[in-house]
Amino acid sequence: MTAWSYSSIKTFDQCPKKYFHLKVVKDVKDEVGPEADYGTEFHEAAELFVKNGTPIPPKFKQYAGVVAALDRFPGEKYTELRLGVAHTDTGYAPTTFFGKNVWWRGIVDLLIVNGDTASMIDYKTGKNAKYADMKQLDLMAGAIFCHFPEVNKIKSGLLFVVSGEFPKKVHLRENLDTYMSVFDKQLDQLEAAMGNGVWNPKSGPLCGWCPVIKCEHHRPRR
Repeated sequence: MTAWSYSSIKTFDQCPKKYFHLKVVKDVKDEVGPEADYGTEFHEAAELFVKNGTPIPPKFKQYAGVVAALDRFPGEKYTELRLGVAHTDTGYAPTTFFGKNVWWRGIVDLLIVNGDTASMIDYKTGKNAKYADMKQLDLMAGAIFCHFPEVNKIKSGLLFVVSGEFPKKVHLRENLDTYMSVFDKQLDQLEAAMGNGVWNPKSGPLCGWCPVIKCEHHRPRR
């Protein structure tokens, strides 16, 4: 099966036809708007501050205090950490991000490991946490448990830097298999689509932003 990520399986769940064109035949590309650029720039600024002490640019000065507070947490810090997980006959195992046996891959914005406990932060630059999906944290936590055998507990959160909201969750090693299986239903559906070649379109509120214009549900943005 093709390696997957949180964003790719969410795309499939949103619309199999969109996934087919973006990820399988790759005949269209998603448009990147100013919001995405803003998020990318913030991630880079936060990474450079934690890694090298590079001052937060004036553009993001309102978030400098939050990033500085995270940087004061005790422990070994990892920024923009790329993780890969293999799904073997005996369970889940660590692998490289582009390893031949990689099953899932993801990037942790900030990980702080302090003994057998870790803190994991995923930065969000959306306006609010209304549609926060804690399953993203579940996957990241499962991957961290695979790669850091000394860690037994993870305090994780989605940090919405614009609104200041911070949905949190505590993850325990004993639940690793549960965390890595949160999208098993969608993965089964994806595997079936790969096998039978059926990629049914879904109509939704985001159809106006979809790059697949040759679709029965496509409509111009208003």
